[in-house]
Amino acid sequence: MYIIGITGGTASGKTTFVSKLKEKIDPNYINIISQDDYYKPLAHLSASEKATVNFDHPNAIDFELLARHIIALKNNTPILKPMYDFEIHDRLEAKKIVTPKPILVIEGILILTSEKIKALCDYAIFVDAPKKIRQKRRIDRDISERGRTLESVLYQFENHIHPMHDQFIEPVKTSVHRIIDGTISFDKPLEELVNLIENQVSLP
Repeated sequence: MYIIGITGGTASGKTTFVSKLKEKIDPNYINIISQDDYYKPLAHLSASEKATVNFDHPNAIDFELLARHIIALKNNTPILKPMYDFEIHDRLEAKKIVTPKPILVIEGILILTSEKIKALCDYAIFVDAPKKIRQKRRIDRDISERGRTLESVLYQFENHIHPMHDQFIEPVKTSVHRIIDGTISFDKPLEELVNLIENQVSLP
């Protein structure tokens, strides 16, 4: 199994890049796992308490479970992947069966802040974009897709997103194999990544 970690700041273009990569590879050969589904359960907290949780700190992620799932897939064992709902800030009761495939992509802002997850990746990519662009994209997304208010998103940027990005995410850029500009076309880096994958995995 060839494992690719794709990280970068919030709204840098990671999900778009991963979606375009998935379009170029037979779905029978690739799994995509998002860090977002591995946020720790918060059922013990009230709605107001959940709203104050710093989801941009590595402590918010269940890296132990994520690592176990990556290792299981690498050992050709299916997993029951958790699913997360951003509107209720909690995991759903339902889980998704994921069966092993030759290519595994792990995507998320914090995945490479974990040395354990980083060590499991064969190749690491950082999708980069300026702070102002990332903030505008995130505001638009959270309001339209996650039922957030402008005030709550701005509060999160000021108190969580920007400080955590500077402390944990930005330093990861020095240890990845490739940095990709998230503000321009992904055509060339996608072509190069597909070529790399084809050299590692026998694709149809």
